[in-house]
Amino acid sequence: MAHPGCAFPAPTPPRQPSEFRLSVPAPLLASFPNLPIWVALIGACFGSFLNLVAWRLPREESILLPPSHCPHCGSRLRWYENVPVLGWLWLRGRCGHCGAPIAIRYPLVELLSAGLWVACLQATPAAMGPRPLAWLVVLAGWLLLSWLLPLLLIDLDYLWLPEPLCRVGLLLGLGMTAIIGFQQGEAVGRALLFHHLLAAGVALVGFEGVSALAERLIGKPALGLGDAKLAALLGAWLGLTGLGITVVLAVFGGAVVGSIGRLSGRLGRHQPFPFGPFLAAGGAAVWLWGHDFWLPLLGLVGPAP
Repeated sequence: MAHPGCAFPAPTPPRQPSEFRLSVPAPLLASFPNLPIWVALIGACFGSFLNLVAWRLPREESILLPPSHCPHCGSRLRWYENVPVLGWLWLRGRCGHCGAPIAIRYPLVELLSAGLWVACLQATPAAMGPRPLAWLVVLAGWLLLSWLLPLLLIDLDYLWLPEPLCRVGLLLGLGMTAIIGFQQGEAVGRALLFHHLLAAGVALVGFEGVSALAERLIGKPALGLGDAKLAALLGAWLGLTGLGITVVLAVFGGAVVGSIGRLSGRLGRHQPFPFGPFLAAGGAAVWLWGHDFWLPLLGLVGPAP
């Protein structure tokens, strides 16, 4: 029993993650209430193009010419057959010329792209400084997530992450960091650029070091070099803290999916599976929800004093 003269302090409630708020200014949404619909339509169109990139790039085909066509019979698609999602539904998932099946992945990727573009209107990334211009952050989010999507798809299909996409994506990340950072002042710009450069370097060296260590211990690398380059790309966009959260999410997601796959027999004991999609998904999640959401959720910060 407590002594009557002693008073225990009231427990401090745990700190809650910051509210998921609109990144786009409210007056803009008030003036254009249909903005999310238009953004979703544009995002779906970009998703259609990203499907094409993920199909043609591994085959070393041009992503511009020839126009969209059936990969089985070569027939050029009509304009209404190219409409995202609706074109697939109109064709009932089959080529209108030869009847070959069209994978359901195409409309799913278009829907995913549309959803990600709309989500960027509400994203609150912590990686771009304290007071970035909202429209610049939205543009950066569209660019980052649209860059990650074909990398995810290609790695799923081929266990391969194209170095040119990773390299250019890294440079774009540093470029957007500089633009958004120096817009907030020279001190902010210099600090952001330094930390994002550092994060890219740490990611590259760290992932390659883990892979080399695994090769010495178990005779084969644990990670591909493409994973290291994708991690460097994410470091250039997200900084050190964002990169760390991304890696935690990716490792957890990969462990869960890998365990389920092996227990169910869908994955062999020594069968490799891609890690890039988990990195890409983790990076997207960190960009959309920010540090204040993920750090408390993962137990990486304690309650406020």
